[in-house]
Amino acid sequence: MPTIIGESLPNIPWEDKPSGCQSVVWRYRHNPIIPRDLLPTSNSIFNSAVVPYKGQFAGVFRCDDIRREMQLHSGKSKDGYHWTLSPERIHFQGDDEEVIRWEYGYDPRVCWIEDRYYITWCNGYHGPTIGVGYTYDFEKFFKLENAFLPFNRNGVLFPRKINGHYAMLSRPSDNGHTPFGDIFYSESPDMTFWGRHRFVMGTKGGWQSTKIGAGPTPIETKEGWLLIYHGVLTSCNGFVYSTGAALLDLDKPWRVMYRTAPYIMSPQTIYECVGDVPNVAFPCAALTDSATGRIAFYYGCADTVTGLAFAQVDELLDFVKKNSEV
Repeated sequence: MPTIIGESLPNIPWEDKPSGCQSVVWRYRHNPIIPRDLLPTSNSIFNSAVVPYKGQFAGVFRCDDIRREMQLHSGKSKDGYHWTLSPERIHFQGDDEEVIRWEYGYDPRVCWIEDRYYITWCNGYHGPTIGVGYTYDFEKFFKLENAFLPFNRNGVLFPRKINGHYAMLSRPSDNGHTPFGDIFYSESPDMTFWGRHRFVMGTKGGWQSTKIGAGPTPIETKEGWLLIYHGVLTSCNGFVYSTGAALLDLDKPWRVMYRTAPYIMSPQTIYECVGDVPNVAFPCAALTDSATGRIAFYYGCADTVTGLAFAQVDELLDFVKKNSEV
């Protein structure tokens, strides 16, 4: 029985682990896969979300434009490596002008649930909060009510209802470059009203001592929800964003069963260490193939470009359990 509970994805972007690699996660050798100037109007393209779509791939991308305003663009790809992005930002449709009024948007996640692709992102509404919308085709996008009051970031949906409710992870924050942050769980009966908030996990020492936040859509496995997340430490030269992993209970995802004490990836390459915001490896999306256990995840590098990395689910789960500090 496959460890990953979900669909097979035979065309998942993939590169075998290099000979001699000791890490549980390895980078695509042709990174970055999306340059900062893929669009004529883009200053940078980074923390972005990708999903399988009609035998190929589609996604929503953070594109900070040359005015340095934070925008969301849609994009499509035949192979998951080479991307074409819409030159126009996403214009959400809706009946309420107060809801669809656009201030800014960044760090999207995309998640297929039941019959549509839901998008969550950090939405500007008198400060940062969690925007929620959906699309069927990555051409037309519809906006729902914001999930929470300001201030909040890193809203990440689970890929199915849990105990009959939609479920989301988020990180309450402030109006600036938040020097704190823990992960919380919330539920909704209708994707509009959110409650039953539960604490999931907070900061630890070292690489995750300042703040943490959920990354890609949690991956359902036989052993629990595999959560790839980011952690931040404050160095003498500013924030450093690394990547870790945790295993959450399937029925009560606010219960953390295992959590990596060491990071699984940190900013070490030139494209992760040098850019508009140095020293950032920020995961936002994960593709999975249940048949092979392969995981390919997309991550923002130095708040400038987009990278791709790989892992094998059984190897990653084993690492999480053997190196856990809950």
